[in-house]
Amino acid sequence: MKIVFFGTPQFAVPTLEKLLNHSEFEVLAVVTQPDKRRERGNKLTPTSVKAIATAHNLPVWQPERVKKDTETLIQLKQLNADVFVVVAYGQILSSKILNMPKLACINVHGSILPKYRGAAPIQWCLYNGERETGITTMLMDVGMDTGAMLQIATTPIGLLDNAQDLADRLAGIGGDLLVETLLKLERQEIQPIPQDNLAATYAPLIQKQDYGLNWSKSAIQLHNQIRGFYPNCTATYRNNLLKITASAPLASVGDRDLPPELQDFIHKLSDLSNVSDQPGVVMSIAKGIGAIVQTGEGLLLLREVQLAGKRPQSGWDFVNGTRLTVGEIFGAGS
Repeated sequence: MKIVFFGTPQFAVPTLEKLLNHSEFEVLAVVTQPDKRRERGNKLTPTSVKAIATAHNLPVWQPERVKKDTETLIQLKQLNADVFVVVAYGQILSSKILNMPKLACINVHGSILPKYRGAAPIQWCLYNGERETGITTMLMDVGMDTGAMLQIATTPIGLLDNAQDLADRLAGIGGDLLVETLLKLERQEIQPIPQDNLAATYAPLIQKQDYGLNWSKSAIQLHNQIRGFYPNCTATYRNNLLKITASAPLASVGDRDLPPELQDFIHKLSDLSNVSDQPGVVMSIAKGIGAIVQTGEGLLLLREVQLAGKRPQSGWDFVNGTRLTVGEIFGAGS
């Protein structure tokens, strides 16, 4: 099966590697986003997918707008591919492109469709506190993740999973599911299933304002925001911006959802029931772990933070380094 691969970030790499290492598939070329300049040194950095493609001596095309790039469109047509595979490419494909492959244009999407259509399904799934997610392979059409579904693979979400953890796991699942899908599709063993548009939900691009933490929210809401939009959620501390990169909600979820070390900690904590009428105030210090902060409902343990211009550090190192004390107040982020 002759394939053209469209993809950009690390999330797409395991799927590309699965195709490259499978005897039934031949990757003809890769289409990825243009290289970007990174802050340090301002050097052009290739996309994760381009790095893999280059290492395998594959042709790589990086049009600014693929559906309007005449040269790329001509090259895609000339390849006469059986399938176009799209994994987190980052551009909308036109109907002209979708109609080029002989067999199908297939997308590997990071949610259980029709829930979380759009650009950031993993992040919004965590933000909304879902307990399960997965990968859907689907036939592409001109809509936003609206095509008929081919196969679905699911995975549970742990309470402390963040967006990076979940993306890494789903990326591996996606590669395996795509291989299975392509083989079954070629043997005509899959019947596409139309999506229920009435059950659809959307996962839009994340905006800067989504990162700001408001301590009047509940502990579980803040925790889901922190892990969903990892590692970018912000608060303020002593009038300085502070990223909160890992947390755990206390007394707002069942002990069964927490790892054993935190279960033991909760059982030993004598003042967990204390409540303040001021969200953001430090209620206690968990020795060896970090600060415990009052929220609008429940307490939140700060497991990892990052001061501006510094590397991430454990909540305990932050407590010691800043000499944080009970009664201090964290402000809202922006």
